[in-house]
Amino acid sequence: MAQKNIQNSKDWILAIGSYATADNPGIYTYRFDAETGDTKLISQVRGIADPSYLVFSADSKNIYAVSEGQHLDAKAYAYAFNKHDGNVKKINSQDALGAYPCYINTDRKGKFVVTANYGGGNISVFPIAKDGGLAPASQIIPFEGDGFDTKRQKDPHMHCLVFSPDQKYLFAMDLGTDKIYILKVLQKNNKNNSAIFLDQSSSSFLKLEDGSGPRHLAFHPNGKFAYLINELSGKVSAMAYKSGQLKILQYIESDTSPGMGSKGSADIHISPNGKFLYASNRLINDGIAIFAINQKTGVLTKVGYQKTGIHPRNFVIAPNGKFLLVANRDSNNIQIFEIDHNTGLLTDTKKEIKVSKPSCLKFAGRK
Repeated sequence: MAQKNIQNSKDWILAIGSYATADNPGIYTYRFDAETGDTKLISQVRGIADPSYLVFSADSKNIYAVSEGQHLDAKAYAYAFNKHDGNVKKINSQDALGAYPCYINTDRKGKFVVTANYGGGNISVFPIAKDGGLAPASQIIPFEGDGFDTKRQKDPHMHCLVFSPDQKYLFAMDLGTDKIYILKVLQKNNKNNSAIFLDQSSSSFLKLEDGSGPRHLAFHPNGKFAYLINELSGKVSAMAYKSGQLKILQYIESDTSPGMGSKGSADIHISPNGKFLYASNRLINDGIAIFAINQKTGVLTKVGYQKTGIHPRNFVIAPNGKFLLVANRDSNNIQIFEIDHNTGLLTDTKKEIKVSKPSCLKFAGRK
């Protein structure tokens, strides 16, 4: 009997990245029932230190992960992934060439992997080999400058890399300078160097409010709006998007801690139906802020706040939009909430996955 493809089933595979030493499990895969929220452990991966962020290739045949180390310990890893049984096998790794890589992404064509190197303040580009492994970095794109916060913004700190819906642009969040950099993706390979992926000469940027600390970005399903969670200000920036250009529509508070200023806002995602936006906050009053999205204007209205475990660094919405899973790093668990499709509010199912210091959640087949 032929095996079922997990994307055509109610059972999806969830990959989890975490903070761990190399001799302990750092990456996990679980089978997730998208109807009930039940989970079952499939595999554990050792041999990588602090795989704090990971991503599936567009065809779900590979997983790419950062090893969030300093200097020589900073690496990007490639794994083969069996999307039928959820097992993971290492292919190779490459030096990130930038300290503390904290985000990794890949283009839809499966040609390149990019890492945001927080400590190095740069972006690394890796060509993908035929076997899904990584070639050495072909581009290192540096940034410079500082920001308003003298403690957190002395230097550039690249924190997130997101492709535009049409894959023509890469948006790079620089927490250190309050800028979103916009780089063109070369649609045709350079005849002299096929390993050149990003056009540095045409880069531009959007300047945000001083002290914002841009962290993660999410595009609306309609492709007309984008939303940014700002770590330091605790605000969400709502933006109009068209042809590589962003325009600020609104700043709205996500962090509900008394007097604000916890400087711990973390992750942001939009429900598959495009009606609701969720943003996580850490350090004080840990939880998920819930917003309704005006479908015509893109403007946000706050509708709720869901308390979570300690330090909700990352979260993900299930493929069918029924559940929201939260990685609570310092509670050592992943909470599973059910989403009300009418109100966007969350209900704790009391189901959880026990994992040491979880930091990233990804479903196979979902960015």
